[in-house]
Amino acid sequence: MRDARSPRSPARRRRVPASNSGRAASVLSAVTVLTVCALPVLGGCGGPDRPASSAGPVTGGTGAASAALGDAVTTGAGTTGTTGTTGTTTATTGRTTTRTTRDAAAAKAVQLPPRHVRADYQIGGAYRPRSGTRLVVRDRKAAPLSGVYSICYVNAYQAQPHELSWWQKNHPTLLLRDGSGNEVVDEDWNEVLLDISTDAKRRAIARIVGGWFAGCATAGFRGVEPDNLDSWTRSGGRLDSADAIAMARLLAREAHGRGLAIGQKNAVEITTSLRSAGYNFAVAEECTQYHECDDYGRAYPGRVLVVEYQQADLRTACADPAVGSTLSVVLRDVDVSTPSDSDYVYGTC
Repeated sequence: MRDARSPRSPARRRRVPASNSGRAASVLSAVTVLTVCALPVLGGCGGPDRPASSAGPVTGGTGAASAALGDAVTTGAGTTGTTGTTGTTTATTGRTTTRTTRDAAAAKAVQLPPRHVRADYQIGGAYRPRSGTRLVVRDRKAAPLSGVYSICYVNAYQAQPHELSWWQKNHPTLLLRDGSGNEVVDEDWNEVLLDISTDAKRRAIARIVGGWFAGCATAGFRGVEPDNLDSWTRSGGRLDSADAIAMARLLAREAHGRGLAIGQKNAVEITTSLRSAGYNFAVAEECTQYHECDDYGRAYPGRVLVVEYQQADLRTACADPAVGSTLSVVLRDVDVSTPSDSDYVYGTC
């Protein structure tokens, strides 16, 4: 991914090289495409690129709180059900469950994303979205947008290239290595995978990422999007889906304990497990091309952000009532750039 301060790189895409992605070149009859116009970038990017302490790479400065849009549920820092409702009392049965003092104290109301709204995917840099936007995703070092449900993008399963030295210095054992001791790298993005193979390592990573979540919450974000959930598919067999699910459960606990909704990023094959772990929404890249949008839509009715990178896929998504009339759909350029960039593309149904 690319945040506002990191080197330019394309948006993360699961299977198809970035060079294969098309860009919207004209206004389609089924969609509205917004192209180049210089809009002011909203401030609030804080924190240095280089991590300052062993607490982990820092989250940026605080911003205006996002508007409370969507439904509210009560969650606890423990298990969560498919209704997305948890806490000291199970909503569906009324049975009281045992919680530690810390868990009970951490239970907070989580504001879920609004259903089927105009959205924007701004992980490549923050800017003022077009009128009527009610949901936006931004990097954790950017500020949330006041009055709009803002989701905080966090790379939770791999090390950002510009943060790798921090991991190597402070947590070298949390980086995945091969049999020769070499770091396992996702070559498409030049990111070293984090080692989620054991419970102890997962918990250590969750504490670090949880600190980033805390920064998101303090800044005013309402939800988090932990990226690279599917890192096991690039691990050469050193990790598996069970590791990813176990890590995802810990991250759900960290997010909910801070009053944040948490989203599933891709990895449709483990959707049922994540929904049962209490995940609240999904961000699905190119689900039209891979015929996955319906799966996400059934798991998270109305609360799916579909991100497409090819105008043909956007046209197909918008023409499908189960997608375009139900889910939040956007077209972005592969660099997820800002309006000041000549490659900037944005479209919606």
